[in-house]
Amino acid sequence: MKSPVRRIRKIKTTIPVNETYSDDEMERLRDSCTEIRDLAMIDLLSSTGMRVGELVLLNREDIDFNERECIVLGKGDKERIVYFDARTKLHLQEYLNSRKDDNPALFVGFRAPHERLEIGGVEVRIRKLGRNIGVKKCHPHKFRRTMATVAIDKGMPIEQVLKLLGHEKIDTTLHYAMVKQSNVKNAHRKYIG
Repeated sequence: MKSPVRRIRKIKTTIPVNETYSDDEMERLRDSCTEIRDLAMIDLLSSTGMRVGELVLLNREDIDFNERECIVLGKGDKERIVYFDARTKLHLQEYLNSRKDDNPALFVGFRAPHERLEIGGVEVRIRKLGRNIGVKKCHPHKFRRTMATVAIDKGMPIEQVLKLLGHEKIDTTLHYAMVKQSNVKNAHRKYIG
C-alpha cells in the first residue's frame, strides 16, 4: 500500500521576526522600576542572557561578585557560567542588602513568607512593567534575544554567543540573534567595496 500523504507538499510559511528591546526601551524599563528587586532582575536577565527558568533557580550563593559571574542550571541539567556587568553587580548587591529574610533564593516575593519567585511571577512582573511604559510584547525571553543580538552586532564571535546562551547548535543561536541591516551594509562596504 502506498501512502497518500507522500504526495502532499509542505506549505511554505513566513518566519516571524523575533523582536528585541531597543536601547530606549531598555532604559525606560529600568527607569520605571520602583523596586530594586525588579531593577536587579532586569539587569541580570539583560546582561547574562539567561533563561527565566534559570533565573528563578538561582540562589544567593551562586553569585560570585568578585568575578561578576554565576553558575546557572540550564536545559538538560547542564551547568554553565554566565557573566554580568558592573551595573548588575551594584543593583544585585543593593537588592540583597535590602532584604530582611533568610531565604537562600536569589529572587523572592515582596510579601512574607518571601517565597522563591517562580517563572510565572517574573513574567507577570515584567509584563506589568512593560505595560506601564507602553512597550508591547514585554517578556523575559526578549532580554535573551536582545543580549544575543547586541553581542553579535558588537562583533562577538557566534561561537562565544553560543556558549553564553548554552546552546548545542549554532542554528539555535542564529534564530535568536537578529543581525541589523546597517551592520550588513557596513560589512559589505568593508569586505566587498
